[in-house]
Amino acid sequence: MRPILLSGHERALTQVKYNSDGDIIFSVSKDHVIGAWYSHNGERLGTYHGHQGALWTVDVDPTSTLLASGGADNTMRLWEVKTGKLLKTWDFLTSIKRVEFSSDGRQLLGVTEKRSGQLGTIVVYEINPDPEAEQTDEQTIRIVCEEAKPTVAGFSYQAQYIIAGHEDGTVSQWDAKSGEFLYSTQVHEADMLITDLQWAPDRTYFITASKDKTAKILATDSLEVLKTFTTDTPLNSAAITPNKDYVILGGGQAAMDVTTTNARQGKFEARFYHKIFMEEIGRVRGHFGPLNYVAVHPLGTGYCSGGEDGYVRVHHFDKPYFDFLYEVEREQRQQQASL
Repeated sequence: MRPILLSGHERALTQVKYNSDGDIIFSVSKDHVIGAWYSHNGERLGTYHGHQGALWTVDVDPTSTLLASGGADNTMRLWEVKTGKLLKTWDFLTSIKRVEFSSDGRQLLGVTEKRSGQLGTIVVYEINPDPEAEQTDEQTIRIVCEEAKPTVAGFSYQAQYIIAGHEDGTVSQWDAKSGEFLYSTQVHEADMLITDLQWAPDRTYFITASKDKTAKILATDSLEVLKTFTTDTPLNSAAITPNKDYVILGGGQAAMDVTTTNARQGKFEARFYHKIFMEEIGRVRGHFGPLNYVAVHPLGTGYCSGGEDGYVRVHHFDKPYFDFLYEVEREQRQQQASL
C-alpha cells in the first residue's frame, strides 16, 4: 500500500474524519486550521479559518452540509462545508475536546474540558440542517461529570444513548432524550485515560482505546466488553473496519517518554487486528511520531491516520487485504459456496 501524504498542517494532527460518502477527509491540528482533502488523491479542497487556538476535534454531518469543530479557544463552531462560511460559535469556559453529530445530523454533542475550576461536561444542541437557518444557543442536554472527567463521547444508534469514556478508564451511559444517568462500568485500567471511542457502522457496538495499551469492543446497550485487543504501546485511537472483520489501532510512546529517536522504538505504526480472533495480523509504518487518530473509509476501502509529525497519511487497501482469510473463514466460505 503506497500512502498518500497530506502535508498542509504545521503542527501535530489531533483528529481526522471521513465524510459519509468517503470522498472527503477533514483534518484538525494544533495549528488552528481545519483542512479538507479529496480522499482518492489527497488534493487539498480548502481550509476553514477562525479558531484562535489548537484544535482538538472535528466532525461532519451525514449529508456533508455542516462541519463542527472544537478547540482550545473555548469555542465549538459550526461551518458550511461547501463555502467555508462560519455559521455559529458557541462559547464555553474551557476547551472543547470532542464534537460529534448524531447519526441523523439533527443533534450535535460537545465534550468540555475539566479545568480551572470547571467540571467536565457533555452538552447537546439541536441542529437545523439548513445552513441558512439560525442555530440555537439553548442546550437540550447538559451532563456535568463530577466524578471523572469525560474525554470522549458520542451518540448511539437512533440517538438513544450518550456513551462517554473517562480519564479513569470507565465508560458511562446516559439516556440521550432526558440526560438521565443509566450506567457506568470500569472498562480499562483505573486512572488510565480513554483516548478514543469510535462506532461500528450501525452504532450497536463501539471500540475504545486507552493509555493502558488495550482497545476494547463494547456492546452499546449493556456496556459489556465483547473483545479485548492487547498491544505493547499506549493507544490514542481505534477504529472498526466495515466489510472485513478487522480493527485498526494507532498510538505510540509520546516523544518525551522515548529515550531513543528510533521510530521502531516508539512503535509508531497502525496495527491491524482480527476483530473476532483478537490476533494481530499486520502493521503499517510511516509516521515519525505517535499516531493520534485513525479513521476508516465508510466503505472499508481504505483508512487514514493523523500523526504527531504533522502529516495525514491516506491508504487505499490493495487486493490482498480483501482476499486475506483465516482458515476458519475459508472453510465457512467453501461451505456456503457448496450449499
